[in-house]
Amino acid sequence: MRTRTREPQALGEGTLDRVARILAARNVDPAAVAALGDEPEPFSPLDALSAGMPPRYQGAIADHPQVLAWARDVAEAAVAPSRGARRQVTTGPSLLMAGVVGAGKTHQAYGAVRQLLQTGVGVRWRATTAADLYADLRPRPGVDSERELAAVSRCPLLIIDDLGAAKASEWVEEVTYRLINRRYNHMLPTLVTTNLAIKDLRAYLGDRVTSRLAQMTTRVEFEPVDRRRRRAAA
Repeated sequence: MRTRTREPQALGEGTLDRVARILAARNVDPAAVAALGDEPEPFSPLDALSAGMPPRYQGAIADHPQVLAWARDVAEAAVAPSRGARRQVTTGPSLLMAGVVGAGKTHQAYGAVRQLLQTGVGVRWRATTAADLYADLRPRPGVDSERELAAVSRCPLLIIDDLGAAKASEWVEEVTYRLINRRYNHMLPTLVTTNLAIKDLRAYLGDRVTSRLAQMTTRVEFEPVDRRRRRAAA
């Protein structure tokens, strides 16, 4: 009996596009993944994390006590899908970091994800500014914004940076409510940063969103110091 062998087939353009979209949704740099074939050293989860981070935050380290406590709580809530499998983040608490521009909230958020991975758990995560999120979800030809909203809503760990920085509108309030409500219902860990006080956040997003944020998150107040300006002055 003859055994037929098949020559390796090149990936079609459509397949490559789908792979690129999956990597983008998971915040992974395709170039970093492509380089794996030539890389003799093991590619650790922390390496993969750094590859998916903006260069400015690739070395971010969380040192705020409440942020570190959040990472521990999320790690403790992680579960293994099967016996012997690595524990994965599926549900957990959320964190709302509030403070002035330049207080270090974004740095702490990325550092918190790094801290979480250092505990040994696995996590699929995504990071976006609120302004970029609304731009991605705004209805336009050729884009399934509902599918994109569903993908963001069910991501196991989500960073929403600068909530309240985009221009307020009924559409922004509705989209934010739908996103936060889904994550609230499924108890998905969410890291939110904002420059607004709670009373201003309520005026910006409405009572339904702020009520859910108040229940699902621990609020962390940062010192009213612009660390960027202080470092620049030094």
